Amino acid sequence: MSHHWGYGSHDGPAHWHEHFPIAKGERQSPVAICTKTAKYDPALKPLSFSYDASTAKAIVNNGHSFNVEFDDSSDKSVLQGGALDTVYRLAQFHIHWGSCEGQGSEHTVDGVKYDAELHIVHWNVKYGKFAEAVKHPDGLAVVGIFMKVGNAKPEIQKVVDALNSIQTKGKQASFTNFDPTGLLPACRDYWTYPGSLTTPPLLECVIWHVLKEPITVSPEQMCKIRGLCFNAENEPVCRMVDNWRPCQPLKSREVRASFQ
Repeated sequence: MSHHWGYGSHDGPAHWHEHFPIAKGERQSPVAICTKTAKYDPALKPLSFSYDASTAKAIVNNGHSFNVEFDDSSDKSVLQGGALDTVYRLAQFHIHWGSCEGQGSEHTVDGVKYDAELHIVHWNVKYGKFAEAVKHPDGLAVVGIFMKVGNAKPEIQKVVDALNSIQTKGKQASFTNFDPTGLLPACRDYWTYPGSLTTPPLLECVIWHVLKEPITVSPEQMCKIRGLCFNAENEPVCRMVDNWRPCQPLKSREVRASFQ
């Protein structure tokens, strides 16, 4: 059964546990990354991104964020390396953001929040399909990339331009010929830990890789993203902002670093 959830005072993260008890589980995300306690692990491999622009399909407003969706029926766009021991196919990416600067990211680093956070979502090919992968602790690999307001990022402009056609919940548009490699920072150093989806159903199926170096977006690009709506077309306007979940307890987990 699907339950209504959102980011408001009545249906936001503080209430999610009422319908999704796993919200109080042992490996929930996001977490607060502390650089002093993150442990350098020399066994961690570099992340290897191999994306094909031809797999980009559509952009969708799902009422919580927007998803750029990819054709994951083949190994054309995959992620390997890092803390992963197999191949993960690219499924989609989306962004979480705040209503103003300095409060939109989900993960924090030494208490610092960024303006937004990009999540690139992949699933483990050994499980055959996305819906099966989410049932396993190593089912998904999500790469988190911090975003801060600064210089415009040309590669994200195509995404921003497409938002005009999906202003409200349920809207979808074709979105093709896009290689998300252009959204990555130059430095691929990362922190990794076992966690969960940061939106309901909050399944504990994610191996997180949070990149150390943020990317920048211009104030105009950020403004365009904040112009999206949570509401459907015929409903009262409700701006899509502050669609992030606060940090969750680390509990017995360890955050590892690929760098010293």
